[in-house]
Amino acid sequence: MIKVSVLYPPSDKFDWDYYLAKHMPLVSDRLGAALKKAEVSKGVAGGAPGAPATYAAICTLSFDSVEAFQKAMGAHAAEIMGDIPNYTDATPVVQISEVKL
Repeated sequence: MIKVSVLYPPSDKFDWDYYLAKHMPLVSDRLGAALKKAEVSKGVAGGAPGAPATYAAICTLSFDSVEAFQKAMGAHAAEIMGDIPNYTDATPVVQISEVKL
């Protein structure tokens, strides 16, 4: 199992309504059965008392393998990535990780 984490740094623009009601359904629809699970988290605080969250939002997408992710995303990457300006002006950081536990 792998997880694709999409981490959004804080910015002046993040439209949660659009992200949850439009973007995430688009992602789910386009990635289809290859997408095993999707989670969205909103950053509320950092590790130290009073510290701001490192990321405004984190989306975690689960797939059976890197190849399954790449195949599902390949045909739809331009559309999915092209939708980002509709909800944020932040440049997301993407990391692919292997689930170990």
